[in-house]
Amino acid sequence: MKSAMPKVLHAIAGKPMLAHVIDTAASLSPAITTIVYGHGADMVLNQFKTNATLTWALQSPPKGTGHAVLQAMPYVISSEVTLILYGDVPLIEHDTLQRLVNDAADEKLAWLTTQVDNPSGLGRIIRDAAGNVLEIVEDKDASVEQRLVTEINTGFLACPTEWLLRWLPMLNNNNAQNEYYLTDILKFAVAEGLPVVTHTPANRIEIIGVNSREQLAMLERQYQLSIAKKLMAEGVTLRDPARIDVRGTLNCEEDVTIDVNCIFEGNVTLAKNVFIGANVVLRDCSLAEGVEILPFSMIDAATVGRNARIGPYARIRPGTTIASDVHIGNFVEVKASDIAAGSKANHLSYIGDTTIGSNVNIGAGTITCNYDGVNKHRTVIEDNVHIGSDVQLVAPVTIHAGATIGAGTTVWKNVPADTLAINEKTQINKNNWQRPPKK
Repeated sequence: MKSAMPKVLHAIAGKPMLAHVIDTAASLSPAITTIVYGHGADMVLNQFKTNATLTWALQSPPKGTGHAVLQAMPYVISSEVTLILYGDVPLIEHDTLQRLVNDAADEKLAWLTTQVDNPSGLGRIIRDAAGNVLEIVEDKDASVEQRLVTEINTGFLACPTEWLLRWLPMLNNNNAQNEYYLTDILKFAVAEGLPVVTHTPANRIEIIGVNSREQLAMLERQYQLSIAKKLMAEGVTLRDPARIDVRGTLNCEEDVTIDVNCIFEGNVTLAKNVFIGANVVLRDCSLAEGVEILPFSMIDAATVGRNARIGPYARIRPGTTIASDVHIGNFVEVKASDIAAGSKANHLSYIGDTTIGSNVNIGAGTITCNYDGVNKHRTVIEDNVHIGSDVQLVAPVTIHAGATIGAGTTVWKNVPADTLAINEKTQINKNNWQRPPKK
């Protein structure tokens, strides 16, 4: 990876590869989940320190896959099934693993294999004439004939734990890499006449591992394309399925339209007939029916009501609730504010820590001055207020219903209902004045 960061912490869809594997494992409701770790131990532990469901087994120094699994044996339950997964193979799916677990629970050694066009470098599945699995031979140890085999070991397996406890101490490192191969337990099963079954993943993407930045990027795009296909099957229009990034959970109702280069992070929900313009970023937000988000806008941890229109170039920050039919226009930033139905802020404004009533118009260049250098203060703008351009509202302040604020006014005192607030100004016109010449 050419990186100071451990490989399993590199992200697919915004989440470390190891986190993908842990989450999939958790979907199987395991009694114990043990991570065997080594390289970059402190960084890996720190990343997952809040996950109390995990146990940790240090492998130092690394001596192969069989040695790695041996480190986890003090934590297993001998009467249960053990499932082996890999932190750099992040997209294995629940159903595939469940099939392995079901077979192992039925007193079988269950292995995940697949056919590939180019098996170079991979362990081969060796079968007899009747198709029974005999052994797995690593590429470096394979004969010329064995290297012609195209069925390969993915590494995923499930096994009655008591079998593992018996076999792992029997492994040796008499091979080209001087490592203890986990795959050698297959020979022990065959020698004892125990049943061995194999399964193939439904999707090739499930068993793709990552060993380079190029492979990471390739897997990212394949994963995103699989998400895009699911969205389109559910009634979502994607202008280009190759240009969408979902880095969390995206839930869409029918007739949602998403333009190119959009990013969805965390948990995002889009109701019917939502339109998302190009180059939009949505994070942990919910958009109601008919919402329109115009290009280059960002919505973060906010809720947007029916038929609201946001953007272009708008930023909606955490803690904001926008009601129905609200318009937030270009270069408007809204933070920790509640905006009631039908209100508008169409141009070049900052609205922070503010409660805005219905049918309010915020003029261009309006700023809510919510921070005094130490504390944040709230601005309240009641229903049917009209605020002119280039207004500063110095919080805490309340603009009562029906009031009008003249352009260029600085408001630092409450404004009564149905009044006009302006700052006294004197305008001077100088006749026959000439602009200075350009040097």
